Amino acid sequence: MVPKRTHRAAAPAATEWTVQPEEAALRLDVYLAGAGRLGSRGRANWALQRGKVLLNGADAGPGDSGRRLAAGDCVRLWMDRPGSARTRLRRADHPDGGLQIVFEDDAVIVVNKPPGLLTVPLARRAEASSVLEQLSAHMRTKGKRVPLVVHRIDRDTSGLVVFATGTAAHHVLKEQFLRRRPERIYLAVATGVPDPSAGEWHDYLAWDGSSLAQTVSERHDPRAQESRSRYVVREVFQRANASLIEITLVTGRRNQIRVQAQRRGHPLLGEQMYTIGVPAGAAAFERQALHAWRLSFEHPVTGRKLTLEAPLPADLRGLIDSLRARDAQQREIKGRSPKKRQ
Repeated sequence: MVPKRTHRAAAPAATEWTVQPEEAALRLDVYLAGAGRLGSRGRANWALQRGKVLLNGADAGPGDSGRRLAAGDCVRLWMDRPGSARTRLRRADHPDGGLQIVFEDDAVIVVNKPPGLLTVPLARRAEASSVLEQLSAHMRTKGKRVPLVVHRIDRDTSGLVVFATGTAAHHVLKEQFLRRRPERIYLAVATGVPDPSAGEWHDYLAWDGSSLAQTVSERHDPRAQESRSRYVVREVFQRANASLIEITLVTGRRNQIRVQAQRRGHPLLGEQMYTIGVPAGAAAFERQALHAWRLSFEHPVTGRKLTLEAPLPADLRGLIDSLRARDAQQREIKGRSPKKRQ
């Protein structure tokens, strides 16, 4: 059973506590989650990730969440610490969220980005948090340099995003992406069922800077960029007239999958921008049903191939489960024998 959320008073700008003898040996995140402090483990981990916690005067980060406290330790929560505070919270940087790091070493960090969180800050969304900002706070607690973005995914798309921790690694990784060497595989839930069940989408797209959207163009258009994706239908949801599709990017244009799917009459569930021809009910999902699921690339230092996967987020899992349940219910109804009249 999911507990009901209650409204809590905002934490003071800076608060200090001294660990009492009866609180000794508690984990730092458990201590912060206690009543009268942050009230939940999710909020505690969020504060640690954002660089808002000090232990005995030293920065405490996500790696210190399991640290056992001793009586007399001083724990400080600094909510408006310069460089960590936000003007307001968005859905994705809510304290109950948190940034999931899938892989990290001295050269590379790969993050499983939640939906609703920007990859990098945008001037037109100055109030919104980003993965880059959260990673900067995470790296600051380890004494490392700021992360460098290698590629991006849309704000409302979830899944894997790569950052470098130094200029040499950044150059190598950017070159790989420019040469289309990494394998980038997405999972999407689309309206209808593509026919054939496997194939390639090939278009020429041009970015419209005024509308901030892709437009389908012609090959001879000087703005046009070749856009190719390979797809395979993995599952069909008959009752909802929808399908789960695995899509491999051959090129990586902005909004590419969303545009190409919509152009062929299979807009993603939840699509809000590319809506021409979107059937009624397709936008019932809160965001485009798209997830950057699997990523393979060569490590910029060792040259070893890394293959990483990000599990589907809760909202997409729930969507797919509900579509499967509708089909199962339909099969059950069809399988019942009609009652004989008396």
